[in-house]
Amino acid sequence: MAKVRLNADAEIVRTVKEGLKKKGGYCPCRLGKAEEYKCICEEFKKQIADPDFEGYCHCMLYYKEK
Repeated sequence: MAKVRLNADAEIVRTVKEGLKKKGGYCPCRLGKAEEYKCICEEFKKQIADPDFEGYCHCMLYYKEK
């Protein structure tokens, strides 16, 4: 099973979490409030499911390890 963790950079985590609060749980790095942008976004859910993907989500809040 894939391991997903928060970014090790506390400043990035703080900034993104503040943005999530302001946008009601939607990715602060994207325009609009489409359902696919609700954190954890659809894009990152697909990346988590991909066994070959390792890296950060769009807003750099989460990191998926292989």
